[in-house]
Amino acid sequence: MKTKILEKFKALYGDGAVCYASPGRVNLIGEHTDYNMGFVMPGAIDKAIYVAVKPNGGKVSHVYSIDYDEAVELDMTGDKPAQQWASYVYGVVKEMEKRGAKVPAFDMTFGGDVPLGAGLSSSAALESAVGFALNDTFNLGFSREELAKIGQMTEHNYIGVRCGIMDQFASLFGEKGKIVRLDCRSLEYKLEPFNPEAAGCKVVLFDTQVKHTLASSEYNVRRAQCEAGVAVVAKHEPGVESLRDVTMEMLDKYKDEMDDVVYRRCSFVINENQRLLDGCAALEKGDYVTFGQKVFGSHEGLSKWYEVSCKELDFLVDIARKNPGVLGARMMGGGFGGCTINIVKTEAYDAYVAEITEKFEQEFGHKPRVIEVVISQGAHKIG
Repeated sequence: MKTKILEKFKALYGDGAVCYASPGRVNLIGEHTDYNMGFVMPGAIDKAIYVAVKPNGGKVSHVYSIDYDEAVELDMTGDKPAQQWASYVYGVVKEMEKRGAKVPAFDMTFGGDVPLGAGLSSSAALESAVGFALNDTFNLGFSREELAKIGQMTEHNYIGVRCGIMDQFASLFGEKGKIVRLDCRSLEYKLEPFNPEAAGCKVVLFDTQVKHTLASSEYNVRRAQCEAGVAVVAKHEPGVESLRDVTMEMLDKYKDEMDDVVYRRCSFVINENQRLLDGCAALEKGDYVTFGQKVFGSHEGLSKWYEVSCKELDFLVDIARKNPGVLGARMMGGGFGGCTINIVKTEAYDAYVAEITEKFEQEFGHKPRVIEVVISQGAHKIG
């Protein structure tokens, strides 16, 4: 992909471009915890957005998307471009300018191999790649954390998606053989060991290629339910501002004052945070069996307690549970479609992929998309 990006740059704008990459991500445990100020556990993957860039000395920037086969001129004193893909680039520059940076005009080509529509955060990879590339090219002085916030605010202010910061953080801070334990309240993070290949395992995603329409509306419902639970506990317990501050003992103590559905939603989030911390402790010991059990537990909670799964996702995880070669599997992302993430023993991998593909097609009439991933380096300069 690097060669393709640079060749297109040379054809359009001449020599002298420098290439950068920023990856997509997976999340091992910690779903719907981010907006409750809890923990998440993402890892950068070996699929990325690649950016070639060079200052052009003019007043207008020129950007070409390989994937859309389209070029735009970006005048940063003018309005946001009509094309959404170009709005990501425009938004990153505007957010940098809000923070006092002067970003000279540039020429840029970009493209990637992050599978679209699979919940691997291609948009965050693009924001992070553009931000990292411009920051390095023009010596703007932003830290990786600041670049993550720039990417997040690009989504909020120029795309209209009020995302958390996990995706951008993973894309910028990820390392090969490590996953990021991120505290969504403080943004403190710790790199935890995650090298399944050394433990005789692989990580694979099965993309159901379905997205049920409930996803966006039910997301807002779940947030409101969590807030309702916090409001009940906060009446009695000083200092409670989010579910991060609530223990199961607290929740059980005031259970009678809240709707049963609210109780179940809050229970899931509290238990999911604990699962993640227990999973980290297992990884530090190299115990992938225990870690896999926590991954299965995450799906059980998401399906039965938070109720954001769907028949396709549950079907895939049910097959995984019955296969002794699978250490753990769960739905990944907001829910109601998308992918499962699976940790599979290498010797069982081929047979498991074949089993999943055959049974899923028999049940739903189409094959799942199979995406093998390796935990890899975050945003970096290629040269």
